[in-house]
Amino acid sequence: MDLSTNYLGLKLRTPLVPSASPLSEEIDSIKRLEDAGASAVVLFSLFEEELRNDRIELAQHLEHGTESFPEALTYFPEPEDLKLGPEEYLKHIARAKAAVNIPIIASLNGSSVGGWTDYAEQIEQAGADALELNIYYIPADIDLTGGEVEQTYLEILRAVKSKVKIPVAVKLSPFFSSFANMAKRLDEAGANGLVLFNRFYQPDINLETLEINPNILLSTPMAMRVPLRWVAILYGQIKASLAATSGVHRASDVLKMLMAGADVTQLCSVLLRHGARQLAVLEKDLVAWMEEHEYESVEQLKGSLSQRNCEDPSAFERAQYMRAISTYPVHVPRIG
Repeated sequence: MDLSTNYLGLKLRTPLVPSASPLSEEIDSIKRLEDAGASAVVLFSLFEEELRNDRIELAQHLEHGTESFPEALTYFPEPEDLKLGPEEYLKHIARAKAAVNIPIIASLNGSSVGGWTDYAEQIEQAGADALELNIYYIPADIDLTGGEVEQTYLEILRAVKSKVKIPVAVKLSPFFSSFANMAKRLDEAGANGLVLFNRFYQPDINLETLEINPNILLSTPMAMRVPLRWVAILYGQIKASLAATSGVHRASDVLKMLMAGADVTQLCSVLLRHGARQLAVLEKDLVAWMEEHEYESVEQLKGSLSQRNCEDPSAFERAQYMRAISTYPVHVPRIG
């Protein structure tokens, strides 16, 4: 059984890739993911706020007390005494590369060009095999147009691509007015892959403290329907690799994503719930289904039920919605 697939130009043993999560924060945990069957690992994200805060912190350290008296210059901390998050992230990449034999994909999370390009170069130098741009962008400014939002994504991608030679994937939100066109423009701008989709955290209100609280909800299999649709629509229309994420919990979910056209499936919630060992379960179930249905390889599966290859291409668009509504079984409760 050939489970191998190509993603971002990387030959992977299987399409099972742990996505950015706390599971990659420790080297031993990354080793466990590899031992359980991960074909690559996307590291936890380095956040734009960390880059910004570390620059502020550094400036404060260097300037504190310098106007009090001439000897204040001796108060400057030595560079090695400053524990900068981004520097630790770069060391983590190097340690991960030395510890495992699978590709390590770094992740940058932010919403502006800022210092991304500098750190993208350093991430490449640290040994990362690829880079995922996790563009977490909530356009809350009422004067910000859709075109300006799209331009921000393109500028970040082009800026990073101009500085690095390793493959670059873009993790996207589904909330574009014309997602297919946005995917095409990112493809033309040089994206080596698109990751569908980013799951934005949704805030909640605490009625006791009257505060806004972050509310992280792990996904369920129902969440896979949105990426499934767009993977199927984009398959064969763009050159970039396609990674499906959100809602992938079972081997059946992996199979559906592959049939829609995904090159890999990225896993997070299922691993947070059940641990790294769940990778082995998914792979075993994947192989069992393929043997039962006489498939010899992942490549044979890939895109077989995409929009371009399925019998009814409209199934991924509006026509299927009308059919679903008209055929939904309505149960009227009996009275008396």
